This record gives sequence, structure tokens and C-alpha cells, in this order.
Amino acid sequence: MEWYVYMLRCNDNSIYTGITNNLNKRIKNHKSGKGAKYLRGRLPVQIVYKEICINRSQACKREILIKKLNKYNKEILINKK
Repeated sequence: MEWYVYMLRCNDNSIYTGITNNLNKRIKNHKSGKGAKYLRGRLPVQIVYKEICINRSQACKREILIKKLNKYNKEILINKK
């Protein structure tokens, strides 16, 4: 089963990072306000980055690395894809 690391740009220009094994469903949940609490006051959101991982463990490790980046470096990562 494939897992995804993804980043969303919020309406306040902040960047949310998460993982999922069903990207379309997760984005739909976020956009409807049923996803992460962080996003509820920051809708609408737009997916700006996604990366396929081979398993949940790899996705979690990659998510941690991305979350440690400052916003400038996240923007660089987003613009590379």
C-alpha cells in the first residue's frame, strides 16, 4: 500500500504537512472541515506538494523531516516538484 506525504497551503499562507494512504479522501476531509483541527480556521486549502512513500514508516519519517524545515526551505521543496 502506498502512503503519501503532502503539504497544503492554507488561506493564511501557512503550510500544513501530513501523511495518508488515501490522498483524495484526506484532502476532501480537510476541505470539508473534518480533517485536522489546525486547518478548520484556515480554509480553503490547496495541495501544493505530494510525495509517494512505500510504507507508513517511511512516510512518517519523511513527514518529520519536512516538519523540521523552516518555511523558506518548505517553499523550496514545493517549488522543486
